[in-house]
This record gives sequence, C-alpha cells and structure tokens, in this order.
Amino acid sequence: MADIGLPEWPQYDGREREGLLRALEQGQWWRMGGGEVDAFEREFAEYHGAEHALAVTNGTHALELALQVLGVGPGDEVVVPAFTFISSSQAAQRLGAVAVPVDVDPDTYCLDVAAAERAIGPRTRAIMPVHMAGHVADMDALAKLSADSGVPLVQDAAHAHGAEWNGRRVGEHGSVAAFSFQNGKLMTAGEGGAVTFPDRDSYEEGFLRHSCGRPRGDRGYFHRTSGSNFRLNEFSAAVLRAQLSRLDEQIETRERRAPLLDRLLRQIPGVVPQGRDERATRVPHYMAMFRVPELAGERRDRLVDALNARGVPAFVVFRAVYRTDAFWETGAPDTTVEELARRCPNAEALTDDGIWLHHRTLLGTEEQIHTVAEIISDTVAAS
Repeated sequence: MADIGLPEWPQYDGREREGLLRALEQGQWWRMGGGEVDAFEREFAEYHGAEHALAVTNGTHALELALQVLGVGPGDEVVVPAFTFISSSQAAQRLGAVAVPVDVDPDTYCLDVAAAERAIGPRTRAIMPVHMAGHVADMDALAKLSADSGVPLVQDAAHAHGAEWNGRRVGEHGSVAAFSFQNGKLMTAGEGGAVTFPDRDSYEEGFLRHSCGRPRGDRGYFHRTSGSNFRLNEFSAAVLRAQLSRLDEQIETRERRAPLLDRLLRQIPGVVPQGRDERATRVPHYMAMFRVPELAGERRDRLVDALNARGVPAFVVFRAVYRTDAFWETGAPDTTVEELARRCPNAEALTDDGIWLHHRTLLGTEEQIHTVAEIISDTVAAS
C-alpha cells in the first residue's frame, strides 16, 4: 500500500499519557471510586449543551440504554434509517422491539422525515435519526414530527461529536442522544460511548440501568430496576478527556478542508459527493462520503481496493440494514427484503455505489487533499 503522508489515527500526545497516569495513581479504577468518569461526563455534557451526560461501555450500549430509558421494550417499534451502521437497528432489536427501516435523503444520507412519518403506527415508541458522517438530520422537521405524533426522538450521534444544527449543539434539541468512542470515531478510547440527557429524571434512570439497576451508595444490593453493567472505566475516561480537549481544533481543520475536497470531487466525472444542508452550521466530518453510480456493485468494490493500494483510506459504505442476516434474526418487521428495498431506493443506491474516506483524510494539508482527489480521479477513470 502506498503512503501519501496522511495523518495517522488515533492521535494522542502527552495529554493522554498524563490522564492515564492520573487514573492509575488515584488508586480507584472504576467509576464508583474514581473521578475521571465523573469529570468527563461533566465536560462532555457542557461541550454539547446537554443537562447531563452518562459515559458507557460503547456506542451500541449507548443506543440501547437511551431506548430503554424511553420505555422501549418487547413488541414496540422503533423507526430507524435503512442506511446506517447495524447498531442503530440492533439496539432496538436487543430490547425485543421491532426495528422499522425507512429511506434516507438522497443528498445528505440522513433520515427522510416524510418516510419516517409514514412509518409511525400505534406501536411506535421512538424515532432514531442518524447524523450521518456528522451531518445533522433535519432536526426542525423531526422536532415537529415528534411533537405532532407524541413519539420521542433518540439521536444517533455516533458520528456527530461537536456538530451543530442552526447553531444548536446536539444536546440542545431537547432529546436524548447517543455517542460512540470506538477506535475510528472523532474522539476515541478504543471503545466507549455516552448518552446525553435533557433532564435530571431521565439521567437518573439511565444511571440506574447502566449500573445493574443499583443506586449510588447502595450497600445492600437493592437493585431498583432491570439493567446491565454498561459502566465506563476510569482509564478510558481519562483518555477521552484528552481527546475532547483537541476536538475543536480537529473539527476546524476538517471544516476548512472539506469544501476543497468537495469542490475537487465534483469536478470528477461520475463522482457525486454527499450534500450539505445549509442549516448544518457545524459538521465534524466523521467521513467524506461520495457515490459512483456508474461503478456500482463489484466495480465499486474494486475501486475501493484500488484507492487503498494508492494510499487513500477508502471504504465501502454501510449496506442497508435489511440486507444483512443479522437484521432478520430477531425484531424484524413483518415484510420482506424486496418490499423494504422498494420503499428505500436511496438506501439501495448507497449500498451499491457509496464510498467513504476516513476522516483523517480531512486532517491532511491542502496539498494532500489535492493528491487524494487526483488519485480518485485517475482511479475512477481507469475503473
């Protein structure tokens, strides 16, 4: 594989080292005795404009916990985008609920609000917009849909650390949001997650459920509710505090580089970059995404391999959730793959011809962005 000098990921420096030593030397390595998780939760909540944040083991558990706090359980339905990572649907399915996939917007790849509205039924307990690649879904229309239908939102913000919609941060929209700190995410401790809450009551419910239903200070094992052990450890929290401290600088760099890459990609015949809603006032760019409609299927796959061989960190995009065996194991709607494909033409197209570039691409120099675009242009032309 060629090396064009793009920055590595994850990134770290003395701040992570200092944090790990601080966690080590405090003598308590779990959240009930240490101070790193508590401090990270305060800092993360403040950064995102949320009343409260709860750190958890990973982003999938964050979604599951968020749904459980809203009362989602067996037989309920959760509306999810058809085009998303499988955790969005599996979080609902693990609770015994039915995941109902709907199509996405052809430009931003975020949840199609009209499609979500059509999917709401008497058993719908939550709507889960995914802020795809850091582009916030249409929170204006979604807030209205939620208010009109009485169905709460659960923001899947796994890609959206630091994102803003009309100047409002993820935690300022009055709904629960779930984040991921998996190794490829915009800030990472290898694994980890967080849920932000708009009020104290939902946070306290989340705290109980993330700690096996056991209240703070309990010495008699009086478990008040069902739950699991989703507690984050002190070492991961210390690393995440350091990661959060440099997030603004990294987002600013990506926001400067993204328009250049977008302009260069739009000049390449056959390449269609992801669009940006002007109301998305801050996009952290978890991915740089684009489509190659004339090179779908196996030709797209070979193109991705060719880009990697030349040093461009490219990946095929997620496949529509209903095009995985896992989706149909439990909690699937009473329909067929063919019917869902008919309802979700945009998710189908993305599954076949979508490509994403790792966000470290946008941390490169302007010269490296030009190099990436030239390689994509040459490789597409030869495919």
